[in-house]
Amino acid sequence: MSDYREFVKPDPQSMTYGKYLKVHDLLALQEELSSPKEHDETLFIIIHQTYELWFKQILHELDNVETMLSENKLMGMIRGLGRIAAIQRVLIQQIEILETMTPNEFNRFRSHLNPASGFQSYQFRVLEFRLGMKNIAHLNFFAHDPLAYQQIEAAMNKPTIYDRFFQYLARQGFAIPEAVLKRDVKTVHEADPVISRIFTDIYETPDSHYQLYIALEGLYDLDEFLILWRFRHVQMVRRMIGDMGGTGGSLGARYLQSTLSKSAFPELWEVRNLLGKPKA
Repeated sequence: MSDYREFVKPDPQSMTYGKYLKVHDLLALQEELSSPKEHDETLFIIIHQTYELWFKQILHELDNVETMLSENKLMGMIRGLGRIAAIQRVLIQQIEILETMTPNEFNRFRSHLNPASGFQSYQFRVLEFRLGMKNIAHLNFFAHDPLAYQQIEAAMNKPTIYDRFFQYLARQGFAIPEAVLKRDVKTVHEADPVISRIFTDIYETPDSHYQLYIALEGLYDLDEFLILWRFRHVQMVRRMIGDMGGTGGSLGARYLQSTLSKSAFPELWEVRNLLGKPKA
C-alpha cells in the first residue's frame, strides 16, 4: 500500500486545510474565565461562538436573497430561504447540546459572564431588523460599540426582506398599495388587508402561482423557525436558571417569553384565518 505522504508532500508555501480555515486562530478563541477552569465553560463558549457564525451566514444568505429579488429571480430567492431554514433547524437543535449541562454546572462559571448578556448579540439584532422587527431602543444599547452600532443602524435605515418582496410583487403586476411600497422603512410594517387578500389568493390557487406559493411558504418558515428558536431558548433558560434575572440585568426567561409573540411577516399568519372564507 502506498504511503499517503508520497502524494501529499509538505510544502510550507502551499495551501493547507488549516491555513484556509485558520484553524489555529479558530481554536485559540475559546478563552475560559473560570479559575480553576470549569469543564463546561468550554461548551458554553463554543455553542455561542457557533451561533454567531451561523448568524453571519444567515445575514450573508439574506444579502443574496435580496439580490435575487432585485433581479426578479424568484427561484434564487426560494433556494436562499431554503438554506436559511436549514441553518435555523441547526440553531434549534444546538440547544439540545447546551442542555446536556446541568444547572449546577452552569452556575459554577455563570458569575464570570456578568455583565455580559446574549441581549448584546449585535448580529441577532441586525437579523431582527432586516426581517422587519425594528426597535430603535435596541440601537442605543450598542452606542459603546461603533462597529455594531453602524451595522444595526444600517439595517434600521434600509428596506427589509419583506419590503423587497413587496417591490418584486409590484413589478410582477400585483396591486400592492402605494402606502406599503412607500412606507417609512425605519418603522415596523403593520399588517395590510390588501396584502393579506393577495397572499390568500395565491394560497387558494397554488397551481397558478406555484413559485410564489413556495416563496411565501419559505418566508413563513423563516418566521416560524425564528419563533421556535426563541421558544426553545426560553425553555433552556428556565431549565438552567428558572425565572431568575439574566446576566447583564436582563429579565431572563420573562423577557424572552415576551418575544414569542413577535412575527416578521404578519400577513402570512393572517392568511391562515382567511383561507376558505368568502371574499367580502
